[in-house]
Amino acid sequence: MYKAKRRLGLVFFPAFDWAISPTHPEREERLLYTLDQVCEEGILDIEGIREYRPRLADSSDVERVHICVPDVAARTTESHLIAAGGAIVAADAVLRGEVDKAFAIIRPPGHHSFRIVHGARGFCNINMEAIMLEHIRRRYGPKRIAIVDTDCHHGDGSQDIYWHDKDTLYISLHQDGRTLFPGTGFLNEFGGPNAFGYTLNLPLPPDTGEEGFLYALEHFILPVLADFQPDLVINSAGQDNHYTDPITNMRFSAQGYARLNDRLQPDIAVLEGGYSIEGALPYVNVGIILALAGLDYSGIREPDYSPEKVAQSPRVSEYIARLCDETYQAWQQRDRLREEYIRGKKEISRQRRIFYDTEGLMENQVETTRVCNDCGGLTWIDSRTDQGCHILAILIPRGACPHCQDEGHARFEKSRTTDYPDGIYLQDRVEDSLVKK
Repeated sequence: MYKAKRRLGLVFFPAFDWAISPTHPEREERLLYTLDQVCEEGILDIEGIREYRPRLADSSDVERVHICVPDVAARTTESHLIAAGGAIVAADAVLRGEVDKAFAIIRPPGHHSFRIVHGARGFCNINMEAIMLEHIRRRYGPKRIAIVDTDCHHGDGSQDIYWHDKDTLYISLHQDGRTLFPGTGFLNEFGGPNAFGYTLNLPLPPDTGEEGFLYALEHFILPVLADFQPDLVINSAGQDNHYTDPITNMRFSAQGYARLNDRLQPDIAVLEGGYSIEGALPYVNVGIILALAGLDYSGIREPDYSPEKVAQSPRVSEYIARLCDETYQAWQQRDRLREEYIRGKKEISRQRRIFYDTEGLMENQVETTRVCNDCGGLTWIDSRTDQGCHILAILIPRGACPHCQDEGHARFEKSRTTDYPDGIYLQDRVEDSLVKK
């Protein structure tokens, strides 16, 4: 009988009753083939590996992160709430000390879901990792948390949610946004004025292979984590960097994913994308499970694997080396760069056009943040969609200083609903509440 070196909790939720369409790549078979492989390998019989059942998250779990317009019920199904609850169950197992690591193998995914939710983007309605993180902080106290997002698509939603939060380091390793949805995730996306440098993006060129991913891990991600010293590391575990994935252009393998997780050693992994349903996901997931449990993963291979399929050109290798060096230097100089960015400013605004590709909806946002040296800063967002919705969202950050908290409540009280016909929302992270007028 095998015994895991590290106790591992697994949560499975295939979401049988949720799909964009019967033939869409984001469907229940993404997990069913993995379950078959896990059973074939006898993984659930290994001492130290334990399966947990997911549970429903409730609306307060979602509202701790999102402003869903008009409300949570309109933007989620029961499957979304169970997937979020599955991530919460995984976190509780680790934080209660029942296991050393946990892997939530769940769907639907969530890392394209922004703070404000008007619909689905990139198959995502609500952000599972963010809901899990804020549950952790509410139940187990303040924590410095690093999210390492290895999905092939830039996690623009996770970036948006933690743009102003110095206690959450967001690192995204993804295919260059000039070549893939959502078209974001560049080096100059560095965080808000009060958390400048705590959002880090590494846009990798198409045809990045095993060598490039593992080089980025060793020469960029691990050094940054050593500097940041997080209490927890979360892997937003997208698997669409695989060489067989039908909607991306990368060259990673199951063995590479296992080696990455073996070196990264996240406390919790949460499944995101990955659409090579038979050719990749069963092998990648088993490789990650074995790596997290401290078991031998050297025999994990896809049936069609060959070294040529994961190789990369010298030109790509040179580009990635320069990219890692440039981004790590920016991280090391983040305080100086912030001073240059905020010099003389009391407020900083940014305008964004956010496309909901599933809904065919365009949102225009004007986001303004108060420059503050004591907290993440009060933020207010004027949000309009091309379908006629117009709201104001006022966001008081977790750990807000008295000035930002008082100003946030004053802005809410002075606002007039006639200016924002679809509502004014106050999300007070200090009070853990969401109020709509």
